[in-house]
Amino acid sequence: MHADDLLNLDATTLSRRIAARAVSCHELMAAALARIEALNPRFNAIVSLRNPQQLLDEASERDAQLARGERLGWMHGFPLAVKDLSHATGLPTSMGSPLAPRSPARNDSLHVSRMRKAGAIVIGKTNTPEFGLGSHTYNTVFGTTLNAYLPTLSAGGSSGGAAVALALGMLPVADGSDMGGSLRNPAAFNNVIGFRPSRGRVPGSPDEELFLQQLGCEGPMARTVEDAARLLAVQAGFDRRVPLSLTDALPSPDAMELDSDVKGLRIGWLGSVWPDLPLAPGVRELCEGALQTFRDLGCEVEPLQLDVPREQNWTAWLRLRQLLVGGKLGAAYADPSLRERLKPEARWEIEQSHQLDAAALYQASVYRSNVFRAFVRAFEGFDVVVAPTAQVFPFDAKLDWPAAVGEVASDTYHRWMEIVTPFTLAGLPTLNVRAGFGEGGLPMGLQIAGPIHHDLEVLRLGHAYDRACGWGVVQPSVLGDLPA
Repeated sequence: MHADDLLNLDATTLSRRIAARAVSCHELMAAALARIEALNPRFNAIVSLRNPQQLLDEASERDAQLARGERLGWMHGFPLAVKDLSHATGLPTSMGSPLAPRSPARNDSLHVSRMRKAGAIVIGKTNTPEFGLGSHTYNTVFGTTLNAYLPTLSAGGSSGGAAVALALGMLPVADGSDMGGSLRNPAAFNNVIGFRPSRGRVPGSPDEELFLQQLGCEGPMARTVEDAARLLAVQAGFDRRVPLSLTDALPSPDAMELDSDVKGLRIGWLGSVWPDLPLAPGVRELCEGALQTFRDLGCEVEPLQLDVPREQNWTAWLRLRQLLVGGKLGAAYADPSLRERLKPEARWEIEQSHQLDAAALYQASVYRSNVFRAFVRAFEGFDVVVAPTAQVFPFDAKLDWPAAVGEVASDTYHRWMEIVTPFTLAGLPTLNVRAGFGEGGLPMGLQIAGPIHHDLEVLRLGHAYDRACGWGVVQPSVLGDLPA
């Protein structure tokens, strides 16, 4: 098979062909490395790439395992680049920060160990903003990751490297993480799929704070919803060391079945969620046009407004995020020699956390509870809710962040990401699917969110939508410029 044809295969098909020995792991690794060599210098999606010959040797060993009848799992022989906020044994975890140690990690993060056990070969890391702060992937360690479709624009973040690597065919699937839309925004900006699972579906690190950290989580990214669901099945599962991890099991990756009749499902269209939440020109119109695909599938779509004050949502988000960021990075801030090397947004989060007291944090938790209750009320009348994934289209990659959304100035570095925050606060399973392209070929996505723990229902609707919408076949133009 021609290398380009091989890299165009969805991961589900690729896994089956590898298992049948119709495609070799060595062949796949060679094709992926060639694609990375051709495109990564321009787009900067993958960092800390391992020695290519070692990777080819490991791929040959995967082929030898198959010859012996030893298939490790759904990801057998898949090249995998791990988001550079997570640990992969033998590779540095830079977190995009000059303060991070350059020493190789001694262990895998939990979800990484599960992907490795399923047969993945870790080839390197994917780029991320410093400490994952902000939905624009740039840092002083590795530089800026550029949009796969328009390489003068932002790739989004913080899983920007992962989204671009997927869109450009460097990887069959990718891991990411999401606190403020980091699995969703970059997927929308690069016309791929990103899924933020229910809180606890993919357990976090057993070695870090276990009870207060409820905003961030790991999850899958892919080029199809079906591939994302199968990767989720690899990553997910209860771990006794992580007390908030979910105990209900998903089907195995090979047994995952998403085909279902979605006719009659009730969809609540949230629009901008609150009437005064600004959207850049063209975002609402593009996303409302995409709703026709749901109607064509037989779904019922009606407008809906989330019944909780916008300011309660934003206050809860600010305070709880400041608590978590300040707690994690506070020691670096306390050292004057390190403080000035933190990005300004990190210093701001920490300084804001110093103003919090117990009463303010308790009130934030009450407000967060109100956001969750508003979704509970919404799901009494609707099966899922839908909103734009982002408030802006991809913007100039030279910017630190958008200074305004439309004509409304941004008062914080992440105010332009506000539309993702209620889903984070409520811990809902939330899937980015493709909404199409706006003026100038700018990609955009839709968030599909369902009730807590209804991950598979969200994925099944997203699967039906993604197959019907047709946007998945639109590849970055740079792929057409590659030599045959």
